[in-house]
Amino acid sequence: MNEDRPNIVLLTADALRADHLGCYGYRRDTSPVLDAFDQESLRFTNAYSASSHTREAVPALLTGEYPDVAIGSDYRLATDTVASTLSEAGFATAGFHSNPFVSRAYGFDRGFDTFDDDLHLGQHKLIALAQRAIDKLRNRHYARAAEINERSLEWIDSQSDDEPFFLWNHYMDTHGPYEPPGEYATLYADRELSGREAQSLYQRAIDDPDSITDDERELLIDLYDAEIRYNDEQIGMFLDELRERGLLEESLVIVSADHGDAFGEHGYYEHPRYLHDEITHVPLFVRVPDGPTDTVETPASTLDIVSTIEGILGEESEFSLLHPPDGDRRVFSQARGEEKHSHIRRYALRTREETCFCERDTDTGTIEHTASADPSLRSALDDHVDERVRVENGEEPDSDGNGDEGKDGDVNEEIEQRLDALGYK
Repeated sequence: MNEDRPNIVLLTADALRADHLGCYGYRRDTSPVLDAFDQESLRFTNAYSASSHTREAVPALLTGEYPDVAIGSDYRLATDTVASTLSEAGFATAGFHSNPFVSRAYGFDRGFDTFDDDLHLGQHKLIALAQRAIDKLRNRHYARAAEINERSLEWIDSQSDDEPFFLWNHYMDTHGPYEPPGEYATLYADRELSGREAQSLYQRAIDDPDSITDDERELLIDLYDAEIRYNDEQIGMFLDELRERGLLEESLVIVSADHGDAFGEHGYYEHPRYLHDEITHVPLFVRVPDGPTDTVETPASTLDIVSTIEGILGEESEFSLLHPPDGDRRVFSQARGEEKHSHIRRYALRTREETCFCERDTDTGTIEHTASADPSLRSALDDHVDERVRVENGEEPDSDGNGDEGKDGDVNEEIEQRLDALGYK
């Protein structure tokens, strides 16, 4: 392996909360693969997403920038991702996923030599129509992890041995509606739900959380945990395939999530635009061949993923996941308010032991702290908010400015259908 230019494999799961994995202390054996992977990796116990939902979390994860820089007001990608950086450095780059919000329709194919977002934009019309009919018949909302693995491994096998590659696989199985496949359907639940039942229950939990009974809440958790177990097995199968090809020992492998999912802990389900632990505390594993293995308590952010990768290329960074310092650290998250609260910006600061929240009203400029904390943390969060306001106002350039404002941002019918099935509409 060229230690200076290893392959880089980034595996992320949509809506996977850390505290539902065995190695993070969960009561169920949902993650035997990642629990074993933990023993050969650095595992960060206090890792937090830069935001709480895909439209802001994935852009931050892929760019290393806060969402207010990573995307524009229309949620289109507004700065280069790590794929562009690695492509310019001579890496072959590919991404495989099926989340419409980070599809080519929003500019996320930039920097990727191959970008398979499981949508049929630009393909032959008859093929697209046939695929839509099959998807509707199967009640299919996304590509299963097994499909993502198959497509990405096919791409790996097509690559030259002379150049390193960057691969991003994003798995949707742990995102609702929770429909664990095959034998996983009744792994924890007493009975198997039809696709329509699963989708109806999930949508009702989002639209009318107070209507969810205790039994229905437990059923949602049972189904979610079964999806985790399925996804965990598929990650294991992918890692095994890398190992068989001799690639695992030639690669930096990072495993994480864009955000988590809530189950009524704060009066809501799924992952709305709040910043509680249930939807921001994510798993984070970093494996380097013959590298360090440890449990790291120093707080980390999904923003650190890009800076760590770029550090391999020789770029300086303040914090590397490969060499985390001991001690405490402050990490920040942010989220725009929902459509009816579009004037609200939410922020959070976390250390090992404490969390501080606040909301800013963009109309009035007022800041309201929504959780008590050490005065020094409140002050630090206020300073962070002031900095983000300056960035938002263009007073502090925080990106390369290479947005795609001139591109058509319309979302086509196929994306609309996927978003509706996934509970986004």
